[in-house]
Amino acid sequence: MMSISRRTFLATSAASLVLAAETSPPPRLRRKDSFFGFHFDLHPNARDSALGRDVTEEMVEQFLAKTKPDYVQYDYKGHVGYVGYPSKVSASAPNVKNSIEIWRKVTARRGVALYIHFSGVLDGVAVSDHPEWARVGRDGARDRQETSTFSPYVDERMIPQLKEAIEKYGIDGVWVDGECWATKPDYSPAAARAWREASGMEALPRKAGDPGWQQFLEFNREQFRKYLRHYLTVLHEFRPSFQVASNWFYTTYAPERPEIPVDYLSGDFLGNASVSAARLDARYLASTGKPWDLMAWGFVNGNPVGIVHKPSGQLNQEGSVVLAQGGGFQVYYQPTRAGKLDDHLIATMTKVASFCRARQALSHQSETVPQIGLVFSRNSLYDYTAPARAGAGVPPAPEGKLFGGWGDRVDPARGLLDALVECHYSVDVLPDWKLSEVAAQYPLLAVPDWLNIGADVKNTLAGYVEKGGNLLLVGAANAVLFARELGVRLREASIQPAFVTGEETFGNVGGLWQDVEAGAAEAIESRYPVFDATREAKCAATLSKFGSGRIAAIYGPLGSVFAASHAAPSRQFIRRVVNRVFTPMAQVDAPPFVEAVLRRKNGKLLLHLINCSGMQVAPDYATVEVAATGPLRIGLRTGKRPGVVTLEPEGRQIAGTWEGGLWTGVVDRLETHAIVAFPG
Repeated sequence: MMSISRRTFLATSAASLVLAAETSPPPRLRRKDSFFGFHFDLHPNARDSALGRDVTEEMVEQFLAKTKPDYVQYDYKGHVGYVGYPSKVSASAPNVKNSIEIWRKVTARRGVALYIHFSGVLDGVAVSDHPEWARVGRDGARDRQETSTFSPYVDERMIPQLKEAIEKYGIDGVWVDGECWATKPDYSPAAARAWREASGMEALPRKAGDPGWQQFLEFNREQFRKYLRHYLTVLHEFRPSFQVASNWFYTTYAPERPEIPVDYLSGDFLGNASVSAARLDARYLASTGKPWDLMAWGFVNGNPVGIVHKPSGQLNQEGSVVLAQGGGFQVYYQPTRAGKLDDHLIATMTKVASFCRARQALSHQSETVPQIGLVFSRNSLYDYTAPARAGAGVPPAPEGKLFGGWGDRVDPARGLLDALVECHYSVDVLPDWKLSEVAAQYPLLAVPDWLNIGADVKNTLAGYVEKGGNLLLVGAANAVLFARELGVRLREASIQPAFVTGEETFGNVGGLWQDVEAGAAEAIESRYPVFDATREAKCAATLSKFGSGRIAAIYGPLGSVFAASHAAPSRQFIRRVVNRVFTPMAQVDAPPFVEAVLRRKNGKLLLHLINCSGMQVAPDYATVEVAATGPLRIGLRTGKRPGVVTLEPEGRQIAGTWEGGLWTGVVDRLETHAIVAFPG
């Protein structure tokens, strides 16, 4: 046997370790640490004949090398119910190529986490195979796609499919689609038996007003929670490292305290007002205390011509709204049915990736600087009872909504948020379940024109004001709830025409208005039945003192109306009222399409500036170009003169002056998103 020297042995061992390090795949990030990713789904169907045909290692390698995502979510099973890989558990799409195997091989090699897109509650194939698994509607008809959460589907079809994916491909996690937002009240035999046992009531409520209606809706919600908790428990026991999100759960769609141990929160915002939608959802998610991301669609799908792909600038604009709130961002594309990602799309994705990465260090997992906290009311959505008379600002009676999307029922929050953002205030969205924990941190709390915030939230807000807080109260229902604290005399609430004055013209704010006499409060704004400010004025807003604090109250549906019109005079009216009770830490002199967000990270105070000019709001203008704006004059109230102030991510110093506790400077030009960084 040939002997070797100790020096040679050590040198050989060291070389082997270096080689092993070079050839071992890099570690994959957990979702809680991930920042940027892509989502691809195809919802395989029975007509697919070439699924995965054009997926190659070379294509996936090129895509990952250029875009450098932390994770990819790839197609597995869509709402139709066919799986996109050869399966022994359930039906696969015809002639399917095993493309998920290729994606797993290349992502593992590059240290990129691989998740799958997987439809949960919605599974048309499962319902076709087992009609007894279908949810039954109030009319007695079986749903053709929605499974019943009371059925064996989750154990006999869904969990086996996911276990097969874990075992065969070692996937890192799952983004479960078709979940809370797809779940409706269930009248199946299993649901009926469970209801009778739980409630003691023989009849199943069919509509609003029936005995036990609200209890029946909550009974169905609780069954969804049981279903989610069950499959999470089973999957975590099967593979403890496996990570799960239930799409839109614990978001504005299901605004509950996160108690079921999902690994991360996520949702995909879409439609013709993506920026407005992302504003609300990102701010809500930022308040949950859970790892989260939001997904922009890389295309508009509501256009009559079909799919229209968005340019990188439009996606950067949408992404900026998410990044500024500290969240992760992902973009959804559909490859061809054969799985091809064209070089043109990869080039666009590369531009978006570079834009986001340049901002990661100062945006991801940042913390808020409390300014205005906008109250998001679960109670108004879950325990909703429509008034006898509908009208502007009063959504029609629901058809048994368990979870969102809520449509116009969230307009009070979306509209008021948009108005405040257009005034350049930095605004957080506070879930009502969290309000008592954080209220005291905010100089101003704003309550949109919800119909039923509930006694607990009302008492929290009254206590906050009594101890010195400032409150913006909007809507007729809130005026009634706070009548004692406001010190006003309330008359009748009714649907009325109403106009308020703006800087140039009138704002049409008709809807449900509360007639009021100011009493001990100060009347600070008026409204008029027609666009004539010389006669028939009524009180539109008051300013009241309560305890050590103040309440500015608007007695009509300004949030809902602004969501429907985004008219400048209505925004100007809101700003005049807010300015009576709030002085912002950051001041921005810019057009209303510039969004300002105050955050902290790594000891720095960060003022995000987002250019929302031209944001897409109509299907016949599916793509937009973001026009640069500037100069912007900015100010920051600070106790001491700041050191070097920079504009990021360029790292360019901004000159400024400091006088009387106010630093002022100028941002010459804003492209899409910039961050003014102040030293701590």
